[in-house]
Amino acid sequence: MSDSTLRLTTAQAIIKYLTNQFIMIDGEKTRICGGGFGIFGHGNVSCLGEALYNAQDALPLYRGQNEQSMGFAAAGYAKYHLRRRFMFCTASAGPGTANLLTSAGLAHANRLPMLMLCGDTFLTRLPDPVLQQLEHFGDPTLGINDAFKAVTRYWDRITHPAQVIQSLPAALATMLDPADCGPTFIALPQDVQGWSYDYPAAFFTERVHRIRRQTPDTAEINDAASLLASAKRPLIIAGGGVQYSGAINELTSFAETLNIPVVETIAGRANMLATHPLNIGPVGVTGSDSANWAAERADVILSVGSRLQDFTTGSWTAFSHDAQFISLNSARHDAAKHRSMPVVGDAKLGLAALQSALGQRCADPAWTKEAQAQRQIWDHTVAETVRAGDNRPNSYAQAIGVVNALVADHDRVVAAAGGLPAELTANWRTLKTGTVDVEFGFSCMGYEIAGAWGARIAQSEKEPEADTISFVGDGSYLMLNSDIYSSVLTGKKLIIVVLDNGGFAVINKLQNNTGNESFNNLIKDCPTVSEPFAVDFEAHAKSMGALAETVQNPAGLGAAFKRAQSADQTSVIVMQVDPYVGWTEGGHTWWEIGTPHVTDSTKIRNAHIEWESSRPKQRRGI
Repeated sequence: MSDSTLRLTTAQAIIKYLTNQFIMIDGEKTRICGGGFGIFGHGNVSCLGEALYNAQDALPLYRGQNEQSMGFAAAGYAKYHLRRRFMFCTASAGPGTANLLTSAGLAHANRLPMLMLCGDTFLTRLPDPVLQQLEHFGDPTLGINDAFKAVTRYWDRITHPAQVIQSLPAALATMLDPADCGPTFIALPQDVQGWSYDYPAAFFTERVHRIRRQTPDTAEINDAASLLASAKRPLIIAGGGVQYSGAINELTSFAETLNIPVVETIAGRANMLATHPLNIGPVGVTGSDSANWAAERADVILSVGSRLQDFTTGSWTAFSHDAQFISLNSARHDAAKHRSMPVVGDAKLGLAALQSALGQRCADPAWTKEAQAQRQIWDHTVAETVRAGDNRPNSYAQAIGVVNALVADHDRVVAAAGGLPAELTANWRTLKTGTVDVEFGFSCMGYEIAGAWGARIAQSEKEPEADTISFVGDGSYLMLNSDIYSSVLTGKKLIIVVLDNGGFAVINKLQNNTGNESFNNLIKDCPTVSEPFAVDFEAHAKSMGALAETVQNPAGLGAAFKRAQSADQTSVIVMQVDPYVGWTEGGHTWWEIGTPHVTDSTKIRNAHIEWESSRPKQRRGI
């Protein structure tokens, strides 16, 4: 070692670099990388493991139970920190790395930062073929790690130690870019991990980063302001980008100053409190009658921080054909979607600039009052939907209502695939902004518990007194539950509400709604099942060290939830719900799915005709 260089292995250099990258959050300097999740194998244990052992105080390593769930936990962590911090995941060469593909897809769809440091085959190829290597006879450079190119924003394979000097800053810049944020992947051949190099000492100098705020173009702001000023029935769609930008106050000020109704996307849930008079509700397929009423009648729609996914737009049937869109987004790709007038830039800066350009212009009070009246009607609908009693069958909505009434305003709620995202989006009443994580960008089963564990790790850094609550169906629980054990091992308390409806009930509902017979979704309808039986989720959760109990009804759920709040360790509460009744009936727009154009079934043919009858409402992009 000289005064200007440090001789380190590739793996040591990567970890040393990460330990010296910081960001300012609320005036406090903290590491951008909060640590990592890891499962060691022959592809990462000897070299990367050695480097991580010596850095464990700066970068704590959480032992994973499954690589896919490690990625979900990293996503939950990044969501909680509003993309300002991330975790890395390290997996061995072969199937360990392959297990990360799904979670990389989730992070990519949701635009979340996550760094994957994964083992690879030997660069020299001297021992080829090695254990777990996938051989491609015509391309010896091709392997499982190349599959990640489709689900990452930045991908590299390190073939020489010096390359990390370029690769690591590029990966970090990607994860900090509001327009291009997403997962990054660095493949580390097993021999290269241990090779050494004289790195410039300056490469490891402590650096404090910041996330770029792009100022929107003045001409785009002026065009958008002119269009908004001409609106008779303006509407704001508030997406997840509002929270990532830290623009909740600017959104609220903008809406209040101009008296414009606001509707929320799934990712944008908890942009406004449920009681805010301009919050008209969630919009789209899993939305509210009130928000969809406003969306259908709005003539100018300002979309802020939304990628306008089909569940938001009702596959583009939720709006009038004549409605004009303005899309304020840091990503050019999102800002220009579906004939939108683009305003490319940061939501916080963009809303302030738009408000300045518009001055004191206000929307027609009659329009806003009508939308608010619709929200009041929807509030009554929700109250009735979540109400328990009268010997009504147990439902998702009732469970949501019970928990919603008992949580503290700073508690965080997590849900993902199946029927719970729709039920939570429609029925959850936000008590504090930024407290709802409904993963519906990738609609990924298994995120519910793993993502909650990652969120709880992040939450315990800032709000240790708060709870993280996961709503999970029996199907998702069976798919990925091992992070109950992780939460117990690490002392990161979760409250997990398992709602057992005997299978994949929401897909069974869709199956029936398209005229098909129940088949292979509910356990009792699986032709290869010899004798259906219910899983003892309580016993299973207890076997992983959690407190657990089974309740019979919403009243029992409420009592159990209070016990879980008082406990100092992870609690699992199990309740059976009806797979057929109790679903939220209102608030749905049309959603495009593929239905058979030719069939011998009259029911399926009639359902196809009925489904296609709404297609004329669909806007067509250019």
